[in-house]
Amino acid sequence: MSHLLAPLTLRGTTFRNRIWVSPMCQYSSVDGHPTDWHLVHLGAFARGGAGLVFTEATAVTAEGMISARDAGIWTDAQARDYVRIADFIRGQGAVPGIQLAHAGRKASVLPPFEGGGAVSVADGGWQPVAPSPIPYGDHPVPKELTVTDIAALVDAWARAAERALSAGFEVVEMHAAHGYLLHEFLSPLSNHRADAYGGDLTGRSRLLLEIVDAVRAVWPADRPVFVRVSATDWVDGGLTVDDIADVASALKAHGVDLVDVSSGGNSPRQQIALGPGYQVPFARVIRERSGLPVGAVGLITEPAQAESIVADGSADAVLLARAMLREPSWPQRAAYELGGEAYWAPQYLRARQH
Repeated sequence: MSHLLAPLTLRGTTFRNRIWVSPMCQYSSVDGHPTDWHLVHLGAFARGGAGLVFTEATAVTAEGMISARDAGIWTDAQARDYVRIADFIRGQGAVPGIQLAHAGRKASVLPPFEGGGAVSVADGGWQPVAPSPIPYGDHPVPKELTVTDIAALVDAWARAAERALSAGFEVVEMHAAHGYLLHEFLSPLSNHRADAYGGDLTGRSRLLLEIVDAVRAVWPADRPVFVRVSATDWVDGGLTVDDIADVASALKAHGVDLVDVSSGGNSPRQQIALGPGYQVPFARVIRERSGLPVGAVGLITEPAQAESIVADGSADAVLLARAMLREPSWPQRAAYELGGEAYWAPQYLRARQH
C-alpha cells in the first residue's frame, strides 16, 4: 500500500491522497478577480488526481497584491467569482484550498514575465507597507505599519476567510513565507520594531498568531487551517529552522492543523543550497519538534521520491508546483508507478488502458 496515495484526514476534511498542488501565482487576474484561466489551470490539477488544489496567493487587501494582476478576495464580488472554481475542484473529488496573503514590502511590481521590477506610484503602482521601513533589495522604502494599521490587517484576514468560506473553499492557508508581509514580521532581517510586534521571536510572531486566531474564529471547526512558513532565511542573522519549529509549536496551540514548509524569499542575499528535496529536512525537524502535521515542498519531482518522503515520516504530504505545471496528471502517473489507485474522470477512463 502506497503511503503517498493513502487518504489523510485533518479535522473533518479527508484528502484522497497526499499529493497536493502548491499555490502558484499566475499574474492573470483582472482587478483581483479570477478568470477562465484560473478555472482551467486549477481544474486540470483536480482532474489529474491531486488530493488538494490550492489557489495562488490571494490578497486580503488591494495593497497586498504582489502585482496589479494578482488574485484577490477583499470584495464579495471577487469571492463570488471563485465559486465555480471551488465547485469544479470539489466535483473532481479534490479538496479546494485558498492561500490568503499580503505582499508587504514586495508589493507593487511587474509580473515576472514582464521583468518583475518595482512599479512606482507615478507609474500606476502603490505604496508598499512593512513592519519596518526597510526595503527589499532595490525596491522602494516601504511605509511602516502603525498599530492601528496592524489591527485593520487582522480584520482584513478574517473578512477574507469569511469570503473564502462563502466561495466554497475547505482549507484556508495563511502565507507567512517567501518574504511577504507575515514573513517580514517573523524575520529579524525585516522587523526592527520596538513595540509588541517586534523584538524577540514572541513579539515578531504576534501578528501571525493574531491573524490565525481571527481566522480560526470565523472558520468552521471541522475545516483545517494551514500556515506556509519559510523555515530559514538562508542568511546569517535571519530565521532558522529552530525558530520556525518554535513558531509551529505556538501555531499548534492556536488551532493550526498543518504547517506547509518552504524557505527563503526575504533577502536578496540568501544563499540557498538547492538539490532534490532540499527543504524536506526542515519539514522533518518542524514535524518532530512541534507535533504538527507538515507538508514538504521544493524540487520534489518523481513519485518514488515523494513516496519515500511520506513513508519515512519526513512529511505527511508533498506539495508540487513546477512538476504539476509540466504534468497536471502527475498523481495518475504516480499511481501507475507505485502500483496504487488514482482518480480518473469518467471521460478519461479509456486512457487507463496501457
